[in-house]
Amino acid sequence: MDQISIHSDKGEIKLRKSKALVGLKMAQSRGLEAPDYINKEVHQSLGGFKVVELSLDDSDINSKLDEVREKDDVEVGTHVYYPENSNRPLIATGEIFITYHEGVSDEEQMLALNEYNLDLVERRGLNTLVARVTPNSPNPIKTAALLQKSCLVKMAEPDIDTILDQYFLPVDTLMPSMWHLQNNGFVPDANVQLRRGIDAKVVAAWRLLGNLGSPNIKIAIVDNGFDLTHPDLKGKVVNPFDFWNNTPQVLQGDARYTHGTPCASVALGASNGVGMVGSAPNARFMPISGTSFSVRATESIFNYCINNGADIISCSWGSTDSNYQLNAEKQQIIANAARRGRNGRGCVILYAAGNDSLNYINFYAQHPDVIAVAACTSQGVHADYSNMGMEVTVCAPSNGDWPIIAARAWWDQGDPNEQGEQRYWIDGLNRGNQYKHFGGTSAATPLVAGVCALMLSANPDLTAREVKQILVQTADKIGNPAEYINGHSRKYGYGMINAERAVSEALRRRGMSSPTVMPNPTPQPNPQPNPQPVNTGGKSNVFEVNANQIPRTGWGIQVGVFSNYDNVLSMVAKLKQQFGQTVNVVVSTQNGRQIYKVVVGAYANINEATIMQSRLTQAGYQGFIKNLADV
Repeated sequence: MDQISIHSDKGEIKLRKSKALVGLKMAQSRGLEAPDYINKEVHQSLGGFKVVELSLDDSDINSKLDEVREKDDVEVGTHVYYPENSNRPLIATGEIFITYHEGVSDEEQMLALNEYNLDLVERRGLNTLVARVTPNSPNPIKTAALLQKSCLVKMAEPDIDTILDQYFLPVDTLMPSMWHLQNNGFVPDANVQLRRGIDAKVVAAWRLLGNLGSPNIKIAIVDNGFDLTHPDLKGKVVNPFDFWNNTPQVLQGDARYTHGTPCASVALGASNGVGMVGSAPNARFMPISGTSFSVRATESIFNYCINNGADIISCSWGSTDSNYQLNAEKQQIIANAARRGRNGRGCVILYAAGNDSLNYINFYAQHPDVIAVAACTSQGVHADYSNMGMEVTVCAPSNGDWPIIAARAWWDQGDPNEQGEQRYWIDGLNRGNQYKHFGGTSAATPLVAGVCALMLSANPDLTAREVKQILVQTADKIGNPAEYINGHSRKYGYGMINAERAVSEALRRRGMSSPTVMPNPTPQPNPQPNPQPVNTGGKSNVFEVNANQIPRTGWGIQVGVFSNYDNVLSMVAKLKQQFGQTVNVVVSTQNGRQIYKVVVGAYANINEATIMQSRLTQAGYQGFIKNLADV
């Protein structure tokens, strides 16, 4: 059956089955490489499925999907559909919202579920419930169509997911070529093949945040040669200072110094519809001009950053000359900023590992409070120039195979060894007179600085130590697994940064002490106020929360039900951040598995709950009022 219809209160939608796309839930142990039966990935997550194009060979989509379902690395496979006269794919999540006719008893309702081997997820009133398909059910769309024909059922609507328009994502003209933010395997304006998926996952992090980061986060870029008139930097500047000239008027126009402009743009280039964009486009820019090895100057620079509210300090410079190592005074200056900055939470400090192809890294980057950033290429391998060492924290995408794009100062003369446009672009193709190709650990470092800004946007209460810890635990292992000892590689550190996972963990930590979990039906003994980690054998940490029983009186708004607790923590954190309300998690067991219901608020009367329900609805959350006595 390649054509089928689904029904909703908005009418009938006629569907056609995709001839090439399917949805897969993959085993978590699978590596970065796509298996040979997948031609390409189309969407990372729709309804909990990865949407992929299968390599069909001579098979049709039905038989190929049946074959793929038998693979060890595939947990679930399902078809993808298109509405009539639409090219936007949809996928069924597995849940079906069922409304029965008036007078249908609970026993009759359950008979309808049992007929198609459905699990009851929750009831939403006398005549409405949510069910979920099981391995013994027809697919959700077929099941809903069959239920719709039942005389007991008024409406059976499968829950579906589709690709939504992301209005907040940057539309800057060079965005499609910014592979380090999202790598689709190619560069549109160049005949080069990249390794798909080797990127910092920045676009995915923006989607998770629902924005491009907070304008309340300040990134101090310590360097020389800032073009403060550049369209991607102007309008973002706060607290500039030139330490060589001891003035807030930052020196511009000296052809010897241009490095600061591209570095700053990689971290925080604005999303303004033109040119390139940084990894944290909404962050504010604190240009600190005048690098120096002097103890007095170093102290002045870091104290200025502390006193003027810098959240992040990014430094793409340093020393690998053994005559110029950090003495105890400089060590203490950096440690002081990492502890005293941000009102005691610590400035997040990053240094480039260096571009000397050495077996040790920049002496500044060796400081234990610093995030030391190495570089990898668009092929997911070590960039030959990037220094190696035990102090490398993480690596980030940069040149070595194909460069990234950055802002260019108006006085930048480019590579003096090249002629024409090759002074700025390695292939000679001019992509704009205010931009150029850029790379090295100089580019990798501000890229990570921008990711740190996204993490602090998600959770401003993180300490500098926690930011570094999260980067380490969420990084993707690339390269030869044998190069990692106890999870660390001298080339890659703990791996390539993954902004999406880092932001997710930042959000989770913001919500760690937030959920008040109401065990059902009785409270757990010996309650503890904080989440306790559970070893999951190498998978993402799952956190159990045992909290004091809250009074079962009043009204709340139920906004979700989950079987995966990771999703619960992420939603709780976002709700807390967005509305500042108490968020309760109700734990129950249905059909032998735990179900988590997210309930916002504990209001004294139904009128207060109705007001909150309206706020949630306006923000896109579909919830219903629930008497807490009934949970």
